[in-house]
Amino acid sequence: MMDLFKAIGLGLVVILPLANPLTTVALFLGLAGNMNNAERNRQSLMASVYVFAILMVAWYAGQVVMNTFGISIPGLRIAGGLIVAFIGFRMLFPQQKAHDSMEAKLKSEELEDEPTANIAFVPLAMPSTAGPGTIAMIISSASTVKHGASFPDWVVLVAPPIIFALVGIILWGCLRSSGAIMRLVGKGGIEAISRLMVIVVLIPDVKKPADLTTGRFFLAARSGVMRLLIFQRHRPAAENHHRPH
Repeated sequence: MMDLFKAIGLGLVVILPLANPLTTVALFLGLAGNMNNAERNRQSLMASVYVFAILMVAWYAGQVVMNTFGISIPGLRIAGGLIVAFIGFRMLFPQQKAHDSMEAKLKSEELEDEPTANIAFVPLAMPSTAGPGTIAMIISSASTVKHGASFPDWVVLVAPPIIFALVGIILWGCLRSSGAIMRLVGKGGIEAISRLMVIVVLIPDVKKPADLTTGRFFLAARSGVMRLLIFQRHRPAAENHHRPH
């Protein structure tokens, strides 16, 4: 039984810093500001369920799914960064509200009658919580544990679902607590906090595609320089070989 608790504790210590539910709360505060309590609670529960499902699929079939659809970890990082960047820019620069005319009021009433947008899967569950880093870590850990397990077989079988369920419960608790934050600081405070936190969340996610792009650029540049040096080194020997005696 101690092995099970040790595996669960180790899994939470590894996953929670990567999942970082607090960044998901920052997005949730900005995106769910106009939702009522019932809708916010529903989105919180759905996001937690989606996170549990994503982590389970990544553990048991992540490598198979990625190989089947030709998905790579760098591509997943770029896609996740672009999604968060797009949502972050929309939160930083919201659309201006229309004037309080009769037509605008009628239009707003029509929009209120429409169902609320589902933000539980994208971006709350993926890529904010179960992002590329979390998925990559789970896939690599699954391969390592299955081929060289330091825990008993029954622990390897039982621990992952418990760990993923606890991550979902922690996320659900964090998202549910956002309602108290909304009541405490008000609508104006939520807008200020969400814009500030979006900048904090946005910088790493925009930095990931930039790092990958610049990294590939420097690798290509370094390869080109090395080829040029090799060519310059062998060029005098080739000229001496072909020079008439």
